[in-house]
Amino acid sequence: MALIKSISGIRGTIGGTPGTALTPIDLVKFTSAYGAWISKQGNGDKIVVGRDGRISGQMVRDIVVATLQGQGFHVLDLGYSTTPTVEMAVKMENAAGGIILTASHNPKEWNALKLLNKEGEFLSAEDGQWILDFAEKGNIEFADVNKLGTVTTSDAFIQKHIDEILRHPLVDIEAIKAKNFKIVVDAVNSTGAISVPPLLQALGVEQVQVINEEVTGRFAHNPEPLPENLRELCQVVEKQNAHLGIAIDPDVDRLCFVCEDGSLFGEEYTLVAVADYILKHKKGNTVSNLSSTRALRDVTEKHGGTYAPSAVGEVNVVKKMKEMNAVIGGEGNGGIIVPELHYGRDALIGIALFLTHLAKSGKTMKTLRSSYPDYFISKNKIELDENVNLTEIFEKIKKKYKKQPINTEDGLKIEFDKDWVHLRSSNTEPIIRIYSESTTETMANNIAKRIMEDIKEMMMARVE
Repeated sequence: MALIKSISGIRGTIGGTPGTALTPIDLVKFTSAYGAWISKQGNGDKIVVGRDGRISGQMVRDIVVATLQGQGFHVLDLGYSTTPTVEMAVKMENAAGGIILTASHNPKEWNALKLLNKEGEFLSAEDGQWILDFAEKGNIEFADVNKLGTVTTSDAFIQKHIDEILRHPLVDIEAIKAKNFKIVVDAVNSTGAISVPPLLQALGVEQVQVINEEVTGRFAHNPEPLPENLRELCQVVEKQNAHLGIAIDPDVDRLCFVCEDGSLFGEEYTLVAVADYILKHKKGNTVSNLSSTRALRDVTEKHGGTYAPSAVGEVNVVKKMKEMNAVIGGEGNGGIIVPELHYGRDALIGIALFLTHLAKSGKTMKTLRSSYPDYFISKNKIELDENVNLTEIFEKIKKKYKKQPINTEDGLKIEFDKDWVHLRSSNTEPIIRIYSESTTETMANNIAKRIMEDIKEMMMARVE
């Protein structure tokens, strides 16, 4: 069993004992702490709630909604929805906040509370910490019978979300329709099944095949859209002679594509391709986190813009985007943030912009992908001894590579010309995550291996 309490939300496995998993007791505890924070903000008493297709979704929804109602809040329940749809609904309804019930890419036994402010954005570190602290104090006050909240349901917001996407000036429905695309969608048994097909239909795509379509929460495969989990989609795309395949995660904020031959476009290149299209029509800056591919920087500079890295985490990307007045941003895990729509990762706007780009380019998926610089990312981790002083290790690495450009905004990132390595400590495990990138897979692995050997030597030296 697991319960992860962080400033970005509460995530855990269903079942077990309170405090060790996401039990009904924990759901009440953290939902009511969020309610207390909403009251403290003084921005009204309406809260939007939506959920993905998880098995535990209805149970979690019932507890969360009843808790908020018991605090006197008026809940707008969207039922099955997507993370970006809930984010947009908060703004559309001028609500005080929102809660998305989803564990994103985690397996079926997980669920979570993703907490939003009145802007429909994830909470700042300071606000998230306030909620965690308040939850531990347990000083919750509920409303008396005459001041209980209300619950209103609506299933209209996915269509409202789609309507906003269609109004985006860079989404060209006619260009997409003219290509007569044949598309396969892997809905991974969640709410992508009720959001992606209607979007494609609205964009003029008539040939759509959906696999893993039934919204059961019993995911047909590990729901994270990684290569090893998308074999079925790749096979169906090739077998059906489709132009492309689309994969999303259970809450539809991550997006990746499959080429016409069944090969992967690469989730790192989802943002790169969409940014390339936007920057052709709108000059400006871009942002991605420190662990994302350098290809975005290359594309941005080609169009005359400035690229800026941010700390890992959507809230950090959004903060940097606002500072840079970025026209596009996101994360290398297939997360697209288009600020004109809202400051949140959104696979649906990503699909619309990508298909417009593909249609107007006159290229196939394969040739479009080949038009971008080739980089390879190696992802590794190293376990730490209990007595290791991580700050000391990082200082030694900084000293060893002091002649190289170094970024310490989030862990330690070292650049070697166009290659780089990024070291971050985990918030939940005694490990260092080591991401490295180069123009070849072998070189990326070798960079990571070299740094891992450095760390091991430094740990051994400390012990001796």
